[in-house]
Amino acid sequence: MKNYDHILLAADFFNENQVVINKAKSLADKYQARLSIVHVVDSIPITDAGYGGDIPFDLDLTAELMAIAKKKLLALAEELTINSSDTWLEIGSPKTEIVRIANETQVDLIVLGSHGRHGIALLLGSTANGVLHHAQCDVLAVRLQDN
Repeated sequence: MKNYDHILLAADFFNENQVVINKAKSLADKYQARLSIVHVVDSIPITDAGYGGDIPFDLDLTAELMAIAKKKLLALAEELTINSSDTWLEIGSPKTEIVRIANETQVDLIVLGSHGRHGIALLLGSTANGVLHHAQCDVLAVRLQDN
């Protein structure tokens, strides 16, 4: 098995994500690897269908989501004793941003959660699937239980 030097934890803040966090931490300890964290706030445009979908609502929802995510990310980094320089909070497509950060920081393993969705849920876009097919490094998709 390959030794890993830099592991990227792609964190979301759902309850079941603790399993993913524990797996990433365990692997980082096992390989004495640098552990970094990325969280991506999905950029889903909100529009008013009454205007034909061309005019977005003037909500500062993104800024509020980013502020909440930043607090949670910093708390997780502190819990895992990770320097703030090894944390990233991005906005955009999670699969695109996770792969970009992994490439830019020369990560050799990405650890993220996967619900193992099938059918239409998979067609609509699985972050784990997108990362798996576009990452230039190893990817560990930790199976999460659907509630």
